[in-house]
Amino acid sequence: MKKFFSYTMYIGLLAMALNLTSCQDEFEEINNGEEPQAIEANSSTADLIQRTSSNDGSSDNIVDGTSCFQIKFPYTVEVNGLTLTIESKDDLETIEEIFDSIDDDENILDIIFPITVTAGDFTEITVNGLQDLRELAAECKEGGEDDDIECIDFVYPMTLYTFNVNLEQTSTVQVESDRELRLFFKDLGSDSLVSFDFPITLKLYDDTTIEVANHRELASAIENAKDDCDEDDDDDYNDDDFNEDELNSELIECVWFVTEFRRNDVDQTQQYVNYILNFKGDGTVSNGFDGATVIEGTWSTKVGDDGAKLTMEFENSTDFNLEWNVYDLGDDKIKLFSGDGNRVIMKQFCGEDLQYTNVDTLREILKECAWIIKDIELQNEDFDRVLGYEFQFMAEGVVTLSNGVNISEGTWDIKLNTEQILVLAIEITDEPGVNFEWPIREMFNNRLKFEADEIGYELDLQRVCENSITDADVLEIRDFMMGGDWIVASYVEDNVDMTNIYGGYSLSFIADNQVSIMEGGEVFGAGLWRVLRNSEEKLKVFLNFGENNPFNELTDDWEVVSVVDGRIELKDISGDGSITTLVLEK
Repeated sequence: MKKFFSYTMYIGLLAMALNLTSCQDEFEEINNGEEPQAIEANSSTADLIQRTSSNDGSSDNIVDGTSCFQIKFPYTVEVNGLTLTIESKDDLETIEEIFDSIDDDENILDIIFPITVTAGDFTEITVNGLQDLRELAAECKEGGEDDDIECIDFVYPMTLYTFNVNLEQTSTVQVESDRELRLFFKDLGSDSLVSFDFPITLKLYDDTTIEVANHRELASAIENAKDDCDEDDDDDYNDDDFNEDELNSELIECVWFVTEFRRNDVDQTQQYVNYILNFKGDGTVSNGFDGATVIEGTWSTKVGDDGAKLTMEFENSTDFNLEWNVYDLGDDKIKLFSGDGNRVIMKQFCGEDLQYTNVDTLREILKECAWIIKDIELQNEDFDRVLGYEFQFMAEGVVTLSNGVNISEGTWDIKLNTEQILVLAIEITDEPGVNFEWPIREMFNNRLKFEADEIGYELDLQRVCENSITDADVLEIRDFMMGGDWIVASYVEDNVDMTNIYGGYSLSFIADNQVSIMEGGEVFGAGLWRVLRNSEEKLKVFLNFGENNPFNELTDDWEVVSVVDGRIELKDISGDGSITTLVLEK
């Protein structure tokens, strides 16, 4: 710990103190160009320090739309009619998941007041209603920006010293966080003198660190770094923080398939589904169906304060000729819109995924592995009875459908229907629910989606190959679930606790993807279960209890949240954004 200052510093401080009697110039401007040993609490360097240590309110912009403050956990919101308690930043990601689960992008979020917000200086303010919140937000800059500096951070702990104008050391303080540093400066008087115990370390936005030896180097480091990154202070939670180079790189990396198309408020998806766009590095773009005539055009992008834009120009494919706003880019998907009635969603395909576009190759791909029914709808009604069942597409047009015990056999083919649309034709006498010429709608990595919107038919298939048996996580969860009997410890559907209806029941997960349902230790029904990693790399537990009441309510493809000793937690986010959680315990 520093106890004394050098004689040179003493003279410098004395000169500063004398000068204060005639003016309020900042301390570091005295010393005739020599490095200052202390700074005033209201100096420009002190302002940079306070802005760097300010509370960043941008993480919850999806809720409050402003970066000037942050809502204190916990609080409650209603998202598209679903009530959520927000207890951490992870819960904010749940809000984004709910928003993203509905592609029409018309989302509603209401905050349940009162709430407490934390300002940039860590002051806490109680807000009793929406009008109060709007008034606070109005004090921010347009676009939600704030004065905090987020591209560089202090590395803690740090030691500071304070002196009064009489050159007396008044305190030695160690700070462990931005909050402690910001509150330290907040409590200082405007005539207080402050010094750090140099050297100190700072971390840049790219996680590299720098060391500074004095106040001048500190001020220079902050000034040089403060504008070097996107602070994400806007309220566009889905902007994904891409710049123009990143957007261009993503566009030209692989080809794109249209999965949804709306022009002038008219749905033209059936016309353009599986339409290919191939963006090239020279600014040209080609589009068309696989094997058909290719149409050439041009493309360009720009990224500015009003977001990212993609402009396309085709002489003979004018439906694409617009300046499109890039709303979402990520997970191999891009969403474009222009005005209220123009919208395009495209899925990116790279490498081996492109094999799916060839009819003969698609036949071979279907025969290579098993395909699990992830979702099936008939006339807009869920046909859960075959959820989790396994298709095996074999040579000579033979297909089987199995739940692990019972096997049905039929025929299959990939062909063009009478409307020249590529379809998967299935016919199984014992299972008429799957008998249909399924139009291919989307071709994901390890996943196929078939859909006939006009009659409400939909089929999602998940690819499962032999190499999945080497997935350590899948194997661990399978072994874990087969080790004893389980009870439903919690079942909460859309914030309604329905656990009590499962009292007295238990489950036993056994071989061949079978699960026994027991009451009082006696088996009274059976169902299907399986564990797999889906095309989005999420661990899933498929449960299908058929008509066995009350367990038929649990039939779904559940996402694994956590697995701990004697306990597994699962969740499902439905199409309307509602969340259901299921907890099983031994």
